[in-house]
Amino acid sequence: MQEEHNKKMKVKKGWLAVEVGLEEEEDDGEHGGTRRFVIPISYLHHPLFRRLLDKAYEAYGYHSDGPLKLPCSVDDFLHLRWRIEKEPNHHHHHHNHHHLPHALFFHC
Repeated sequence: MQEEHNKKMKVKKGWLAVEVGLEEEEDDGEHGGTRRFVIPISYLHHPLFRRLLDKAYEAYGYHSDGPLKLPCSVDDFLHLRWRIEKEPNHHHHHHNHHHLPHALFFHC
């Protein structure tokens, strides 16, 4: 997983480009308030990431140009990514999660 600095960089097979950030976040001058990341497509099967995809659909719909836009702050995304990565089986398709986090919120 990596942050992608060159927006024209090709995404490797098995990876997905996402754009993370909220419009009300401060523009740091380099990223325009959003940051682009490349994540493994295995995230699409994770229950926490699926919740974020549902929020993305509510906020933006299914059609967009460019990377998949995710309606959460960069900090929330980094926390989500950390939670997924720390699970030993995050790359498997089947998960038995009995403890979804209560403190993870996504904005629309």
